[in-house]
Amino acid sequence: AILIFAVGGGMSFYEGIIHLQHPAPLENPFWNYLVLGFAAVFESVSWTVAWREFRLTRGDRGILGALHHSKDPSLFTVVLEDTAALLGLVVAFGGVLLSHLLENPYLDGAASIVIGLILATVAAFLAYESRGLLVGESAEPAVVAGISELALADDDVLQVTRLLTMHMGPREVLLNLKLVFRPQLSADDVGRAVDRLEARIRAQYPEVRRIYVEAGPSRPTGKGGSA
Repeated sequence: AILIFAVGGGMSFYEGIIHLQHPAPLENPFWNYLVLGFAAVFESVSWTVAWREFRLTRGDRGILGALHHSKDPSLFTVVLEDTAALLGLVVAFGGVLLSHLLENPYLDGAASIVIGLILATVAAFLAYESRGLLVGESAEPAVVAGISELALADDDVLQVTRLLTMHMGPREVLLNLKLVFRPQLSADDVGRAVDRLEARIRAQYPEVRRIYVEAGPSRPTGKGGSA
């Protein structure tokens, strides 16, 4: 977000201000169009590949919802980067074309400022979406609720007193469970119950790779769960 987008946005702002302060007319925009055309082709190919991969993971969610719920920053970063690049190329082409046709060099500088705004917006969105993954983001609420239901559905489990999850990677979740078992169970019975529960959780939620289960005392609030 900082190196690719924020710095790029800052440079675009800077170039736009310089062009507004010291406008220079475009004499022959042929090379501008040529470079922008080649860049548009390359970015379109890259965006198409990234979008196909993104569609496989978005499911039924909308675009913004899928970006928000995605746990793979390497995927949505490429999608946003290529989208910002294509929007920037469209703005740059429009700035060069209008500046040449209207003989108004200020439009070229204004286009640079607009590109800076696009890059800065994408940078802010990337930083916002990535910060949770950097410090440790929990699993989806539906996954947490489903795991709690699986635990409470076991006949040997009386209560879920703690359920903590954290993404270790895009498709790797760490799970920490603190459970209250029936008091008449032996140590071997508790071990078998833990193995049985781990197998059920992994079968329904294969992204839960590491599971740590702790037996604890009952809470006075009765049977229930927390996350």
